[in-house]
Amino acid sequence: MKKINKINIIFVLLFFACFAKAQTINDILKQIEQNNTVLAASRQSGEAEKTGNKTGIYPANPEIEYHYLWGNNSIVGNRTDFSATQSFDFPTTYHYKQKVSDGKNMQVDVKYQIECKKVLLEAKRLCIELIYQDNYFSELEKRLLHARQISDAYQSKYDKGEANILDLNKAKLNLLNVEKEVNTLKIEKDLLKAELIRLNGGNAIIFTSMSYDTEILPADFEQWYGLIKNNNLSIRYLEQEMELSKKTEKLQRSMNLPKFSAGYMSEKLANEHFQGVTVGVSIPLWENKNTVKQIKARTIAYQAAGNDAVFRFYNESKALYQKAAKLRQITSDYNKNMTSINSSDLLKKALDAGELSLINYIQELSIYYDAINTMLQTERDYQLIIAELKQWEL
Repeated sequence: MKKINKINIIFVLLFFACFAKAQTINDILKQIEQNNTVLAASRQSGEAEKTGNKTGIYPANPEIEYHYLWGNNSIVGNRTDFSATQSFDFPTTYHYKQKVSDGKNMQVDVKYQIECKKVLLEAKRLCIELIYQDNYFSELEKRLLHARQISDAYQSKYDKGEANILDLNKAKLNLLNVEKEVNTLKIEKDLLKAELIRLNGGNAIIFTSMSYDTEILPADFEQWYGLIKNNNLSIRYLEQEMELSKKTEKLQRSMNLPKFSAGYMSEKLANEHFQGVTVGVSIPLWENKNTVKQIKARTIAYQAAGNDAVFRFYNESKALYQKAAKLRQITSDYNKNMTSINSSDLLKKALDAGELSLINYIQELSIYYDAINTMLQTERDYQLIIAELKQWEL
């Protein structure tokens, strides 16, 4: 029975381990979108703002007045007045108030989406950086093992009198440099993981992937841009601001039209009773002067800002696309060549055979290591640029 329980526990642990390893960058981003405290606060703030946008779109409150006036003699008697009045704007005003309210609420949604994309892009960059550092760390572990073997070999040679103290010191210094690089990278990885946890609202994240998500650069920029140009939420926000300004202009025009009031009034005296309806009109002459002109100018400003945003987005996207294309080619070249070249083993054989001095061995090996480092960095930079290019698709 105990064996069966142990088997079940092992199976469960293996299942969760496999699940953790199966997590992709998109899985992490979904967690962060759900748990991020900034986004949670933004959602709550947005709901409050939407409710606020729904205020002030209905008619004014009715007014009820009651007067009881004492007369100065018994003949006149006392006087009682009662009135109930409802004022309202020109009818079209309420239609445009509703339109403006809906437009403002749409802006709240877009504003939240912009904030969300910003957080998710930051998280994706961290994930890409973590993958790069995990791959680099794996490479450093190989170098550390190699450096330790060389150091141990020269320590053994020195003990036997087959190597001098200078070569031993070089081997130890080489080992020390690799160890320092490994320890520094561990610290950087911990900082990146802490940042991911912060973005995830303080919740732990299990992210062990050492491979990037498949990101394919579109074959033709112009065709791709034609498909995604409407995805830019910042541009959409400016376009909606312009449309909202146009609606506000129509609202202001309607508010410049006469306002009306209607109601009932009653007046009672000792022997008389008067009652009837009241009608009033407010003629707008000076109160809203220049308001429409000011809103028109604001609409033109939003239109100019939108045109500028589209222009900048196109040029920035094209520049990133061209850079990504170059990095993709460089990465492809490195992958083709580095898979067939493994200088570390050849150099080790040359060192063991006495064909290379230790200092030459370290120098030659550093050239090979620099190529590996550049390959890893280029692949990371390519992924970062693709993430920025496709940030509105996150």
